[in-house]
Amino acid sequence: MGRHRTPYPVEFRAHMVELVKAGRTPEELAREFEPTEQTINNWVAQADRDAGVRHDSLTTAERQELTRLRRENRQLKMERDILSQAAAWFARETGAVPPKGGTDS
Repeated sequence: MGRHRTPYPVEFRAHMVELVKAGRTPEELAREFEPTEQTINNWVAQADRDAGVRHDSLTTAERQELTRLRRENRQLKMERDILSQAAAWFARETGAVPPKGGTDS
């Protein structure tokens, strides 16, 4: 498994993208700075998506919204399950529903 490091600051990534757009190659930037050539290429591609130049994947704003919606969906499912369990418990306590596993005939 690859090593995990703190993400590079947004300003640093933007500077690397600017340098590539100014004519420097990702390969030479990778030798001079820490990020790999592939990482710099990924930043350039994402910047192009955000600028509307590329349409092959989600923009940064779309990715953030998707993450937010997934988190919200997970929270809503958890709340729904808790409410469903609470409703079943109250129904059993008030006698509206026979107890679970009951064999009364």
